[in-house]
Order: sequence, then C-alpha cells, then structure tokens
Amino acid sequence: MTAPKRCVQAYVELTSADPEATSALGVARERLAAGRTLESVRRLRVFEIAGSALDHDAIAVRLHASTQFYNPARERCVLRTAAHDPVPAGGEEALVLVFERGGERRMPAERWWRHDAGERVEVREGVVWALAFAPGEDAAVRAAELAVTHSRAEGLFANPHVEEHRVCAGAAPPLDWMTKKVARTPRRGRRAT
Repeated sequence: MTAPKRCVQAYVELTSADPEATSALGVARERLAAGRTLESVRRLRVFEIAGSALDHDAIAVRLHASTQFYNPARERCVLRTAAHDPVPAGGEEALVLVFERGGERRMPAERWWRHDAGERVEVREGVVWALAFAPGEDAAVRAAELAVTHSRAEGLFANPHVEEHRVCAGAAPPLDWMTKKVARTPRRGRRAT
C-alpha cells in the first residue's frame, strides 16, 4: 500500500475589486431567500498540489515564478502547507468550494512543475466562495442553501450537473479538500439514496 501524497493549497485572490463576487452578492441578496442576510462575498481560486516534497518557501517560489498559478501583479497568493496554516478567510466566513467534476486537474501546470522542479505532482483547481452572513445566522446552513443551483430561486454557486461542491464553516478545510470523499447531502424534501 502506498502512502497518501502530501497535499498543499494555494489560495489566489484579486488585489482589486472582483466583479464576479460583487455580482454574486447582488443576485443573492435580491433574488434568493437564503441570500437576504448575506453581508459579503469574496471569490478565491484554490490550487491543490499533491506529491511535492519541497518545503513551504520553495513551493512559494515556484508558484510565484509561473503564470500557471497566478499573476503577482494583480493577485495575491496565500500558501497552506500544513493543516494548522491559516486559510485566507475570516472566522465568520463560510467557504463553498466549487470545481468541475472530472475537469479539475491542471495538466499544463503539472508539466511545468515537472520541468521546473523535477517532481511529478497532481494539480487541481477550484473556486472558493467566502460568504459572510449577518450576526446570528447559521453560516454553514445558509452557505449550503446557496451552494447548489436547483432553480432560479434556489442556489447560486454550483451547477449540480457538472460541478462538485464542498461547504466548510467554523474550521479550516482539509488540504486535500477536492479529492476527499464526502457524503452526499440530499436535496431538501428528497430522501437520500
């Protein structure tokens, strides 16, 4: 049996205002019952890099050196190489991870890493929506209600036909958030199968 591959995360966020996050906040507040108490929305891209033996600083240098991951002139990157490393989100924010089912792998980034660092790694990319709600709201419940689009009046961030999602509130997500198997939650009013 082989040991699981070490996984690190890189969170990338625009340094300027994000029009997609602004639009999502407006739509949620105006059109969705679950979004009425939503106070802020931030959008971050997240990369999970599995299999690197490099230390934190060496990984940071590699990320900074390649446009495969982010543009330092207009984005900032926060690297997590250990479970106790902080996530670039406030404690009051619930996180919704969305990624394309079967399309999250980034082969060009993997080839670049192999050429630059001499390591074979697996690179996955998704989007994290950081959602802050009014005080007294259950952020995990509200985020779960907004996570999956079921109709024009229900959900916002993930298309259940082609995308996977994960919700995390109150704790840091695991470093292997995209590959970690999670139990499916049934849609409201339907039985689990």
